Amino acid sequence: MFTLRTVLYCQSSCLRKRGLATAADNFQIPVINFAQFRAAKSDSEKKITAKKIVHAFKESGFIYVESHGIPTETVSKVFKESAAFFKLPVDVKQKLAWEDPRSNRGYVQIGRERVTQATDAAEIASLREKAPDLKETMEIGRDWDSEWKNMWPQESDAPGFKSTMLQFFQTCHDFHVEMMRSIALGLDLQEDFFDKKIDKQCHNLRLLSYPPMKTSLLREDGQARAGAHSDYGTLTLLFQDMVGGLEVQNPHTGNFIPATPIPGTIVINVGDLLARWSNDVLRSTLHRVVAPPVMKISETEAVTPARQSVAFFSNPNFDTEIECLPNCGSPAKYPSVNTEKYIVGRLAATYS
Repeated sequence: MFTLRTVLYCQSSCLRKRGLATAADNFQIPVINFAQFRAAKSDSEKKITAKKIVHAFKESGFIYVESHGIPTETVSKVFKESAAFFKLPVDVKQKLAWEDPRSNRGYVQIGRERVTQATDAAEIASLREKAPDLKETMEIGRDWDSEWKNMWPQESDAPGFKSTMLQFFQTCHDFHVEMMRSIALGLDLQEDFFDKKIDKQCHNLRLLSYPPMKTSLLREDGQARAGAHSDYGTLTLLFQDMVGGLEVQNPHTGNFIPATPIPGTIVINVGDLLARWSNDVLRSTLHRVVAPPVMKISETEAVTPARQSVAFFSNPNFDTEIECLPNCGSPAKYPSVNTEKYIVGRLAATYS
């Protein structure tokens, strides 16, 4: 018997064999084997993989990475702890409520966030009121920050949660450093070009829970589990479950294409600041989360399955000035911008 998981796995395998061509125009999200970068004995060998990564980020802005070195057991533990956290009573989670875009830490209840490409505060507020994102999140930053503190549940409420998430935060940062080194080589920069610009770990680990929803709610004008948006920083590392729902916009046609889950991979996409850094040589692509296939519960109603994901939003150091890299074309498309000012500004507009 074919279960949903089996069907999705078979679909993923077929897509892999076809190079993930998802439309007649050959829009692709390629699968990159990162073990080949790590095993390389020289810069020239590393550049073989690095050039593939940079080419993909130029064309689609997204890749799947396999053989990334993060154990399956580690990811499974994070998903287990995340699911347990979101099952806590509402009053326990609300004690950890997100408060400030400069901190970007804490629990975000369903409906508080509205991701969008809009920049006008009144327009975003209107969108949020009419069609809030149907998800709840938990935001975690570096734990040694002297000014902004993480919002941790009591150990008695969530045993092992804090230690699991802190270990995973460090694991993701370390992998992010390797990915940025590959991008540096792929852009013909020194491999360590970005090292001192990302070493302060000004990142955001986001746990996401998309609860089951009646499809009648999702039929409202403009409604989605997470609206179309680009990310803010350098790279986003996304760990998906097998439910599906992530869609990526084909930048050439405007159509949204499913980013079908592939077991054991990380979906990685370019953020706005890396796109600005590269003068848009690397593409920050719009993406969204929509309802996956539904389960019918009556003649007129159906329910979407619950969905889990974990995103690691990697950022430059907050004191880094982002300006056009020396070998990414002239003239520069964007003025220099401070990382912290840019990210805090985007966050302030996103939340109520």
